[in-house]
Formats: sequence, C-alpha cells, structure tokens
Amino acid sequence: MPPNIFATTGTNVSVVFIDKTKTSNTAILVDASKLGKEIREGDNQKTILEPDDENSIINAINNNESIEGFSIEVEIEKIKGKKYSFGAGQYFETKIEYVKLSSDEFDKKIQLHKNNLEKYFGEGKKLQNTILNLLERINEVHI
Repeated sequence: MPPNIFATTGTNVSVVFIDKTKTSNTAILVDASKLGKEIREGDNQKTILEPDDENSIINAINNNESIEGFSIEVEIEKIKGKKYSFGAGQYFETKIEYVKLSSDEFDKKIQLHKNNLEKYFGEGKKLQNTILNLLERINEVHI
C-alpha cells in the first residue's frame, strides 16, 4: 500500500487476502505504493486510494495478472524462502538497459558528471560555511 494509508502511521502496510478455494501454489503480490492521492487530515498527512486505484488492485488480484512494476504471481515457496516477505517489489525482475556510447560520448558524459559534482561540492561547501557561521552567531548571542 502507499505510505500514510492510515493517517496515524507512516509504516509500510501489506494487506493479505486469503482465498480458501484457491488450488494453485502461487500468490499475487501487488505493489500499490505509487498509487493514491495525498491529502491532509488535521495535522496528519494521509494517502487515499482513488476508485481507479482500487480497481487496478482488485483486477490484478482477481485476474492473477502480472503487470510489470505493479503486480506479480509468485510461487509460495519463493515467498517462504524470503521469510514470508510480501513486498512485491523484491520479486520483480530487474531490468537494465544498456546504451552504446562512442568514446567521445562517454568522455562528454563523464565531463558533465564531473562538472555537476564540482558544482554540488561547491554549493555544499557554501552551505557548510553558512551553517557554521549561523551556529557561531547563535553561540555569541547565547553568551
């Protein structure tokens, strides 16, 4: 389920449906963590599922659908092997897309990343100095 599905807790939530009539040795796991709409209820942040979100979950379960990045049919033995962990994401296949780069393209990408890192390190140093200066001023006021 999405985070903050219950307003009083930010913990991860799994909902388990048990079907006594099911005869296969598999389970459908759904990762609904990206679904829902965040709202504020008083002082609490909460995520609510829209009707379309609910239907997506229900349809995936009822139809035993494996939908890339959303739901997957998993052997019960595999779930046992992961100490009954129901986090669907850990059962999804990891896909890595490779892109061929020429030597020049690779060098340009490396230079771009180097430039970005130098910029971020510089900004980090400025922020560090600002924080230290503010702490020093607070200390002077406190004395």
